[in-house]
Amino acid sequence: MATSKGIKRAAYLLEDIAEQASLSAEMMDQVRAAMLNPTSRKKELTIHLSQLATYCGVEKGSLMHRMAKGDLPQGNLNTTGSRREFTLHEARTWIRSYRKEKLRPIGAEAITISVANFKGGVGKTTTAMTMAQGLSLLGHKVLVIDTDPQGSLTTLFGILPDTEVSESDTILPLALGEETSIRYAIRKTYWDGIDLVAAAPCLFGAEFALPARQTQEATFEFWNVLNLGIDDVREEYDVIVIDSPPSLSYITINSIMASDGLVMPLPPNALDYASASQFWNLFSDLSNEMLTKRGLEKEFDFIHVLLSRVDASESTSDIVRSWIQATYKEKVLPVEIPKTAVASSASAEFSTVYDIQKYDGNARTFKRARDAYDQFVGYVESSVRAAWAKQVGARKSAND
Repeated sequence: MATSKGIKRAAYLLEDIAEQASLSAEMMDQVRAAMLNPTSRKKELTIHLSQLATYCGVEKGSLMHRMAKGDLPQGNLNTTGSRREFTLHEARTWIRSYRKEKLRPIGAEAITISVANFKGGVGKTTTAMTMAQGLSLLGHKVLVIDTDPQGSLTTLFGILPDTEVSESDTILPLALGEETSIRYAIRKTYWDGIDLVAAAPCLFGAEFALPARQTQEATFEFWNVLNLGIDDVREEYDVIVIDSPPSLSYITINSIMASDGLVMPLPPNALDYASASQFWNLFSDLSNEMLTKRGLEKEFDFIHVLLSRVDASESTSDIVRSWIQATYKEKVLPVEIPKTAVASSASAEFSTVYDIQKYDGNARTFKRARDAYDQFVGYVESSVRAAWAKQVGARKSAND
């Protein structure tokens, strides 16, 4: 039967949905193969000498002088012999040497940061990925935990959640009580300095497992599972980044309660602003039920609101930006992530601005996007270092 506009209406059975799922998975394989040629896996970044000098915070000539000592990786000339290049691992060795005073001090442990928002499409996963990449480029060792069953962050690492991630690769065994430490699920990635705990659709099972355990186990605290699960690895990383689902689910609550800091990407438009307001209201109500009524407390070292996907051509942006500033005050970071063709192009290739070795478009547009993320990462690192100082101070006071 057709409507007046000629659109055919049909009934779809469950087997039709299964067939659609199969077709979608096949097409996803083809898309990834095309985007990640020739190996169908993401390639490690290479860093040239000028970039390395910027990350180290010194002049290029200073690095060249230091290379004469031969105590740090020498890199290799590119195929044309026009410049010296370093693998990411080599570059991070230099960076950690030059920035050692800004790295995690003795007596401190990993600072855990959740990237959270009630709504999808705000740049949450991209924010988590670029934050991890940017921090690693400053010399930090990062663990990324994908807690979103959609596995978008896992996909950014070149891993297909539907076909390449099993239940035992995710946090689900933690939720089920089969594991007590997240160590079992940690894997290396294509990006030196970043390890990953992947996600897959099976993670939806945690939304049933956690409340079930809450009713069956007298002393069980469903909101504390991930927090306890990462205890075993806190001293092995500088920062732990958690990408949470775009909803206030049991998993999201675990992510937030495991965190020392929160980052909320928030585009300056009315719908996203309203959704963010709902997020805070619901989380406040839930935390009151979970903690306050039990005489418990939760403290965050920092909460940052990041203006993301900012479109300068939208006339309403200034109005909503003023609402955001008035609402979140000092929590709003003094940097905005612009909505650019660079981000769109990178996203289409399962990448970020930090993955781009050579941009074919407008160089100024790329620099504007990259600079914005660099500034964002810089502010996050400052908050992390302040949290480390607080940890060290607390431990010193406890030992006096």
